[in-house]
Amino acid sequence: MSEANRKVPRRIAQTVLNSLKGGVVPRIGLPYITVGRKHEIEALLHDVEIISEGGASFRFIVGRYGSGKSFLLQTIRNYVMDRGFVVADADLSPERRLSGTRGQGLATYRELIGNLSTKTKPEGGALTLILDRWIMNAEAEAAKESGLMPGDEGFTRLVDRKIVEVTSSVSELVHGFEFAKLLSAYYHAYTDGEEEKKAAVVKWFRGEYSLKSEARQELGVNIIITDDDWYDYLKLFAGFFRLAGYSGMMIMIDELVNIYKIPNSITRQYNYEKLLTMYNDALQGKASYLGILMGATPQALEDRRRGIYSYEALRSRLSEGKFSRPGVRDLLAPVIRLEALSAEEMLVLAEKLADMHADLYGYPRSLSTENLADFIRLEFGRIGADQNITPREVIRDFIELLDLLYQHPGMTAEEVLSSEKFSYAKSGAVSDRAEEEFAEFTV
Repeated sequence: MSEANRKVPRRIAQTVLNSLKGGVVPRIGLPYITVGRKHEIEALLHDVEIISEGGASFRFIVGRYGSGKSFLLQTIRNYVMDRGFVVADADLSPERRLSGTRGQGLATYRELIGNLSTKTKPEGGALTLILDRWIMNAEAEAAKESGLMPGDEGFTRLVDRKIVEVTSSVSELVHGFEFAKLLSAYYHAYTDGEEEKKAAVVKWFRGEYSLKSEARQELGVNIIITDDDWYDYLKLFAGFFRLAGYSGMMIMIDELVNIYKIPNSITRQYNYEKLLTMYNDALQGKASYLGILMGATPQALEDRRRGIYSYEALRSRLSEGKFSRPGVRDLLAPVIRLEALSAEEMLVLAEKLADMHADLYGYPRSLSTENLADFIRLEFGRIGADQNITPREVIRDFIELLDLLYQHPGMTAEEVLSSEKFSYAKSGAVSDRAEEEFAEFTV
């Protein structure tokens, strides 16, 4: 039985429903509610195969607010962790950019490293776990090859050799010498039980040293991670993770709209320049075992005055060809544009959520398929729904409906859906959101 068809554990169901009602994407339980996006997922999973073979990829996921960008990113996040990848994700904000005069790029790096996740530690904070696993794997390989055990004469030398194989490979890359030196320092601190030294190395990898003198004093290295070179260290991590036994590294950066909103044109251009560097590295083979996914709104991509397309080098690389159109998109292109979910797909999702809600609160599902269809028809029948409606709004409305019916057993779905207040509130919500987006993008 597939995961999507099994009864959902209560803890996961609670998290999923609470997250969706709050308008955010849950980090767990996505396979239970995934509908549509089959072709987009297949295209991205093809990238994953290439990455695991030593390649690199870079994709933009483009869609309006609430269209499912973050949902798709989180779905891929779960898929690749199951396939042995290390995942790092971050949302951009005024404090976190790709480049900045006050360390905003380094802040993004710190967020990514802080959110490092693996299948066994999906909630983030996996850096120390990965480093320790690397050393334990080296010890296990040495024991398997030699028949020796920890404490036996010659065992430490064999493990040292395994460690040097990894650090030597890493040292050949840009900034790799210092990176390899720190990996070696972590290994020796691990074997000697020097917890303070281990913590200092992890602090360096997290980009938390602000002074070179401090790093030199505590670790003997004359370099620290800065706003200018933080991306180089992500490439180093990708190579190291592969050598440490993982399939590769996937970086997910959402909310590129925060670059679009930067008021200073020169600062925006610096950010787009960094974006171009990352894009070129992936497509020209300068990065290995590394995938990058970035989420953006259509305005943040296409606006010729402030968006990504305002940077000619990116516009010429990312613009669609002559033959793509709505309904016929090239999913092998660098930009994946999310089409709206169909009414049929939303009906399937509503059924999944209705079953999940009934199981969580312990009542027999009262909504019939016809009730669900009536709800979807109402949502998609609003004035302007073809342009304004998003999955986020429909899902939030539907969970509100489920909660109301559960808390008021005497009420029927027909009563709620036919009430003037329900219809008025929903149509008003669309207008308010449209006005808010218009105001936001005409600053």
